[in-house]
Amino acid sequence: TTPSAVHAMALRHLGLDSATSSVKLVLKGKRLDPTDAATPLFTKQPKKTPRLMALVTPLQVANEIADKQSDPTIRGFDKEAERTQQQHKANARSSKQHWGSNTAQDRQYRFVQIEACTWHSFGHRPTESTPHAFEAFALLEKLSTDPGMVAIMRERELVVNTLGEMDPVDDRLMQKKQQQGGCLLGYNTNHGLRIDIKLRTDDLASLRPYHELAATLIHELSHNWVGEHNLLFWTNYAQMRAEYLYMHRNLQTSLLYRVQGKTTAQIAGWSKEALQNIPESILNELTREMAQHGLHPRMIENAIRVRCAELERENKMPPISGGQRLGGGGAAAADNVNANAAVSTNQAMSARERALAAAERRAREQRERSNK
Repeated sequence: TTPSAVHAMALRHLGLDSATSSVKLVLKGKRLDPTDAATPLFTKQPKKTPRLMALVTPLQVANEIADKQSDPTIRGFDKEAERTQQQHKANARSSKQHWGSNTAQDRQYRFVQIEACTWHSFGHRPTESTPHAFEAFALLEKLSTDPGMVAIMRERELVVNTLGEMDPVDDRLMQKKQQQGGCLLGYNTNHGLRIDIKLRTDDLASLRPYHELAATLIHELSHNWVGEHNLLFWTNYAQMRAEYLYMHRNLQTSLLYRVQGKTTAQIAGWSKEALQNIPESILNELTREMAQHGLHPRMIENAIRVRCAELERENKMPPISGGQRLGGGGAAAADNVNANAAVSTNQAMSARERALAAAERRAREQRERSNK
């Protein structure tokens, strides 16, 4: 039996005429050619009765559909996906203008892909009061190419598969945190496989301030090593924060890293005065954040000042004057001596190893004091 013969039998069985109806026969997922009168359907007798699927369409209806043209004012799914991809590429090209033409992610240590939250995800179609997903994507691009963030990723050899926007409405982790009386601004999945940041305000009317988003991203990067908010975590976070701020301070004098007359520090939300004493700026910031977990930055101050001293020497900048240790004078002098000794001992270690070693040392000293 050939496809042509089966097609003729189907027309007779269904009482149809090929002049008025279009009949398509499908066998095992393949359409039978009604003009094929030479190829047999089976080379041997089938064990089971074959099942054919017949698709019948009146020729008048088929011709009407074929003559219709698509509405040029309505984009199809393929066109919409293509348009979104083109917009993302345009955003990627324009992202270089956030920090100047000389800024880009490191080729090896970087955020591999970026995902913004679309209106399909959080149930609000973009309007004048709700920033479009393209704006969120551009903001994530700005974070990923931030010179301070690039310095952290390169120094600590970090690779994050996805940097995404946290769903501001339908996020279960955020809802669970709110039920506990907290506020979730980001989370780290599988030690850096994916990091999501809450970009939008609670009312969805605008995007959160950039310097807060950068601090949140550094916070989540610190979770690559430590999950709990203990002294080891805060030490690592503070040292990464120092690397971020020193990079922006060092770029203040470079004309190559200016956009419309602004330095990268100004674009990141930091004034020149705020970067004059970076250790104190970090300690003041940590005082508020660590208090939520019953800790105080004086517990890790020595490790912070050691890392800042290293960054001062690496960039051949004069040491900052006027910084005082929280808690007073004699102890501060002793800590400075210990800091210099620690730096000399750790010169052969990488920056990442030095950061973790200093954090572990402070955590060990804190445990020993608690046990006494």
